[in-house]
Amino acid sequence: MTVDRLIVFVKNPIPGQVKTRIARTVGDARAVDVYRHLLGYTQQLVKDFADECVVYYGDFINPDDGWNRYPKHQQTGVDLGERMLNAFWEQFAAGANKAVIIGSDCLTITPDHIRRALNVLDTTEVVIGPATDGGYYLLGMNQLQPFLFQDMPWSQPELCQLTELAILQHNRTFARLDELTDIDEWADYERYL
Repeated sequence: MTVDRLIVFVKNPIPGQVKTRIARTVGDARAVDVYRHLLGYTQQLVKDFADECVVYYGDFINPDDGWNRYPKHQQTGVDLGERMLNAFWEQFAAGANKAVIIGSDCLTITPDHIRRALNVLDTTEVVIGPATDGGYYLLGMNQLQPFLFQDMPWSQPELCQLTELAILQHNRTFARLDELTDIDEWADYERYL
């Protein structure tokens, strides 16, 4: 039996700890409002994947929030790459045959993007959803690929390009989804609205 996993990385909406680049422009309170909007969107997005979804918190596990219907875990690791690697490792160790990770930063990702990513992994080893800022909004694989998380420039504009290069250097196959925009700056949010 094929076991699919959708890993969702979230934070709790705490002023000064979420959307800090947006906060520099519009303040902490407005940044929290934007992040609550992103969380609400992401919660609606994953409803179609209730049996596959697992949530990983970046700060602390909130026992009573909009994620209560899903298994909850704490992210572990010193940087984003190690935290993602550990989440993938846990899900593959628990029996997943395919796993896709998303954050809670994109208002244009749809259930179809996630379905396509999971379907692509039937015949391709890695799938990437590139973001317009040079990162990615989605990453998936059908077996653990630790090299994807080693020595990568997290939150930098060359992340997606260097990830794809690493995949080719390790003789793995990959597919690319549509390019979408993460909401990292106030201007991103204004464009979305």
